[in-house]
Amino acid sequence: MVAALLQSTVMPYLQIGGARPDLVLVYAVIVTIVVGIDRGIAAAFIGGLAIDVLAPRPLGSTAFVLLLVVGGAAAVGRILSHTRALSTVVSALVFGIAGPILFLAVYGALRGPIPVGDPVLPVIPGAVYGTAIAAVVGPVATVLHRRYFERDRIDW
Repeated sequence: MVAALLQSTVMPYLQIGGARPDLVLVYAVIVTIVVGIDRGIAAAFIGGLAIDVLAPRPLGSTAFVLLLVVGGAAAVGRILSHTRALSTVVSALVFGIAGPILFLAVYGALRGPIPVGDPVLPVIPGAVYGTAIAAVVGPVATVLHRRYFERDRIDW
């Protein structure tokens, strides 16, 4: 919820070269990989609904796209399970590009197509900005989660 509020209120003023990251997407990806898919699904659903309420979007469209992104991030996290910090950065980049393109498709199906010449090129700066945020926050979240929340288990 906080990421959605920050994205709607503060991030328009923190643009770098017209790039604005999707904080809810970055947060959901990091939570999915570091904590688990159940928390990632909750973050994506609640954050997506908050964005849909705060922005003039069809209700549930952003939540649907973020749930797809969380599923993909969980798959990437499972493939790169030995390096959680790296998988947060890779997932933030890949799904920072794929998420907005999926949203354009969903929005086009619900309300009508948005006139966009090239859907990939305008998305890349925001994805890079979101990846930079994930490159800083992801490893810190991984270390903090390992330090305070994971229990040592005997491996048989």
